[in-house]
Amino acid sequence: MIDQSALSPMMQQYMELKRQHQNHILFFRLGDFYEMFFEDAKLASRELELTLTGRDCGMAERAPMCGVPHHSCEGYIARLIKKGYKVAICEQMEDPREAKGMVKREVVRVITPGTLIEAGMLDEGIHNFIASLYLDHGFYGLAVADISTGDIHLTQFEEGDDSWVENELSRFSPSEIIFNSIFLGKNEVATFIKERLRCCADLLEDEMYEPKAVGRIIRAQFQKSLEELGLADKSAACAALGGLIGYLKNTQKTGLDRMISIDLYSDTRFMQLDLTARRNLELTATMRSGEKRGSLLWVIDKTRTAMGKRMLRMYLEQPLVNAAIIEKRLNAVEELFSGSVLRCEIIDCLSGIYDIERLMTRIVYGSAAPRELKSFEQAISRLPQLKEKVSGTKSQFLQEIYNQIDEMKDLCDLIARAIADNPPITLKDGGVINLGYNEELDHLRGLLSNTKDILAALEADEREKSGIKTLKISYNKVFGYYIEVTKSYMDQVPDRYIRKQTLANCERYVTQELKELEDQILGANDKIMSIETKLFDDVRSRIAQNVARIQITAAAVARLDVFSSLAELAVLNNYCRPDILAKPGEITIKDGRHPVAEAILGGAPFVANDTKLNNTDQQIAIITGPNMAGKSTYIRQTALIVLLAQIGSFVPARAARIGIVDGIFTRVGASDDIASGQSTFMVEMSELAQILKNATRDSLLILDEVGRGTSTFDGMSIARAVIEYIADSKKLGAKTMFATHYHELTELEEAMSCVKNYNTAVKKRGDEITFLRKIVPGGIDDSYGIEVSKLAGIPDWIIRRAHEILVQLEAAQPVSQRRASARTLESLTGQLSLAGAAPSPVEQELKQLDPNTLTPIEALTKLFELKGMAGR
Repeated sequence: MIDQSALSPMMQQYMELKRQHQNHILFFRLGDFYEMFFEDAKLASRELELTLTGRDCGMAERAPMCGVPHHSCEGYIARLIKKGYKVAICEQMEDPREAKGMVKREVVRVITPGTLIEAGMLDEGIHNFIASLYLDHGFYGLAVADISTGDIHLTQFEEGDDSWVENELSRFSPSEIIFNSIFLGKNEVATFIKERLRCCADLLEDEMYEPKAVGRIIRAQFQKSLEELGLADKSAACAALGGLIGYLKNTQKTGLDRMISIDLYSDTRFMQLDLTARRNLELTATMRSGEKRGSLLWVIDKTRTAMGKRMLRMYLEQPLVNAAIIEKRLNAVEELFSGSVLRCEIIDCLSGIYDIERLMTRIVYGSAAPRELKSFEQAISRLPQLKEKVSGTKSQFLQEIYNQIDEMKDLCDLIARAIADNPPITLKDGGVINLGYNEELDHLRGLLSNTKDILAALEADEREKSGIKTLKISYNKVFGYYIEVTKSYMDQVPDRYIRKQTLANCERYVTQELKELEDQILGANDKIMSIETKLFDDVRSRIAQNVARIQITAAAVARLDVFSSLAELAVLNNYCRPDILAKPGEITIKDGRHPVAEAILGGAPFVANDTKLNNTDQQIAIITGPNMAGKSTYIRQTALIVLLAQIGSFVPARAARIGIVDGIFTRVGASDDIASGQSTFMVEMSELAQILKNATRDSLLILDEVGRGTSTFDGMSIARAVIEYIADSKKLGAKTMFATHYHELTELEEAMSCVKNYNTAVKKRGDEITFLRKIVPGGIDDSYGIEVSKLAGIPDWIIRRAHEILVQLEAAQPVSQRRASARTLESLTGQLSLAGAAPSPVEQELKQLDPNTLTPIEALTKLFELKGMAGR
């Protein structure tokens, strides 16, 4: 405990501000540094590796203290934010030289993970969302905003399975979430936020969600009624939005003028993609390293602007289910795909456009530096040329872009006239405002740069008027500027001269004109800084008043960048335009390719494969084959082609007909969750349960090795039961790709008309196997596990010994035991046995044998070997 009465006045000021921001690290401005004291100082010195010093504070012991330079604070703040802390910025609100008594200080902003606007703290290609989650009276409200761009997304849906909340949060991946107190009882959602999203989460007081309060906040922010905003009957959405705006007002203080519109959406507008599907399909980052390289986004991102990068990422995160809108996007992409010259010219124009959205945010906040205004000017100077390029386009979306791009010549002209071509980093360095923009500023600059000439001219004028040829005008720090006259000319001194100092051989005088000139010269620097600051703020403010037109233009540029990127992708990688079917049901792909695998091969040939799925006779595709032969690549490939089609992109195939799917669900790979005590099999079953609960007849299911985490019979029984459940149109009836090592499941093709078998073709020569990467009709009855182990580099001794043990195990299993195993499986599944009697070792060897690959000597040797096995 600190006795505040014993503290110095400045430290009392600090403690009062700290009391208001107990949960934040307080950056307290002292001159050119942000200082931290007491516990904040100890924490910051540890986390930032700063030297911990001390400062006299009025108490017996010095207060622990550390600090960072204000001009380079962003890096330190970014490190604290990344570690999960929040930082309150306290600034000096008046010039210390003019302050009477204690300098007034206020907290001007609280920086949190979801409220970053500084370019150095943000990834230019990723939105930085903050989410507000509200639950009451059976409805969820979700408001998501990126204050660095001004984007706001809002939705409301009925309370039900918590997976819906998780899916919506996964869609945006916010870095910070605020919520009302009811969520304290939602353990599953809390666990999901903490362990899966790994974002900052805070409880907001329930008063912040009070209906009357949020209504006032929303109307004040958007200058529209709830009816005009479409929120009159959406109380949960209003609460979430009002709570978010209120929180931002409390933390950001200013700058919310940037947020002027709302994207009110329904969760049915987009394809369902839960966090598991996003991870398994590696849409924006790889599962292994979390890097962009190796993801689908890495392949398709040919954008030239930061705005385009963010929008393309949003497209990928939110595939559409409206066939009409998808077709409009495809029309725009196809026009640019076909028009090579137009596409290249547009790409060239886009290449010089900086991040208008985030620059605009810093302008509105009042934190944009001179060079950022110049970057803004350079960006908008390209708009007339860009608009002209799309003037003759035909597709609806490209015409909309043409109409939405504002050339903003007035703002470009304003910045060009006002701001110097190569301005300094900060206003304090001077020289920000152009010569000729302001007369008073030009006069003062001329005064400073021509001081000697002005004084020489005044000296010559005074000599001529007084007739004193030895008269001099000089300067010292004590007396300032003065006129010096030697004793021999004392009788010629004019009456208007005012005596200032007497020396042994001369007298020093001053005139009213010289006093005024001195005031102008000595105060010129301060006055120039004041005028430049005022003029710069005025320019920045005039630009900020145009936020609406700039935001519309920035969005149009981003869309054009995305369409150009997708067109360029299609040209470079030989993608085709998919046929989008308004009615769900059919997925037909000719010579489909995995976009990421193909890109990683870097020009090496990729084996293309067909896919045929529907809701009737080819609803479920069972794919068998050895590990590493391409089963997982093939089923993921189908999901990615469907997803690309539904964002409005061309696809890696010779032809494709895509019936809209309302969701893609995946169960791929093996992993455990030690923190929550879940085994690999438990994780697998939990994910499978969520899929079967949320999927519909119009969904696409990608299931890989279901049931492999437990015993053979248990796993096989589960796998078969899952297929039967999916196949039943009354239970689910979804299109499914089911990759498995349970070869016995291939017998389902005869039992169920909706099941079709496929396998990954393999060429075997002796103990050597070659993966052909081709998907062919029919099942397969061998996984070639030992052969694959050999390819992986397992020592030869182990391979040979494994073959010996396999032969012994197969030979040692009596027919009665094999039949008992079959009966056990039959009792578990309640169906006829899938396996039947197991083949003998000789039969197995013969089935694996390809006579066409054997030489005469090898054939004779193999015959003697089989003879010996039959005898045993």
